Amino acid sequence: MIRSEILRDIAPILRDHLVVCNIGLPSQELHMIDDQPTNFYMLGTMGLSSSIGLGLALAQPKTVISIDGDGSVLTNLGTLPTIANNLADNYILLIIDNGSYGSTGDQPTYAGKKTSLTAVAKACGCENVVEVQDKDCGPALQAAIDSKKMTVIVCKCDSGNIKLPVITMDPVVIRHRFMQAVAS
Repeated sequence: MIRSEILRDIAPILRDHLVVCNIGLPSQELHMIDDQPTNFYMLGTMGLSSSIGLGLALAQPKTVISIDGDGSVLTNLGTLPTIANNLADNYILLIIDNGSYGSTGDQPTYAGKKTSLTAVAKACGCENVVEVQDKDCGPALQAAIDSKKMTVIVCKCDSGNIKLPVITMDPVVIRHRFMQAVAS
């Protein structure tokens, strides 16, 4: 499976929660698959989905799911010890690890070579870290939601992109409707 197929599979699970989605193609794919006001699409901040999601989870009680990629997490490795040391049991970090920088042309990442983001998250002190294959992402995500414990899920999948248009919704509109969803 590729990332867009995983997002299609988990979209019904995401619908009832606040979602902060990684920059570029992941946001475009989620927007195309199941646009919801509870989805915050990152349009220009690589590596910050996990940090923004954690801050949101610490600030309010609803479940927050950050969807990030291995390339983005590698550009902001400081997010993993920050997550480990700021407990928010309403927070789930889903790292879709396709071993590539998918939004910029599928160049390989170190997560596709020797670096294990599962091992890195554990070494940083994250207590609930689960690594799954693409087909098991949905059940793992639902289990993490049901556990009501901060969880990092590393979902291994194939590299690959689908062709789709950019998000044309104004960033101010994305922010406004998301803030309304958080407040409701």
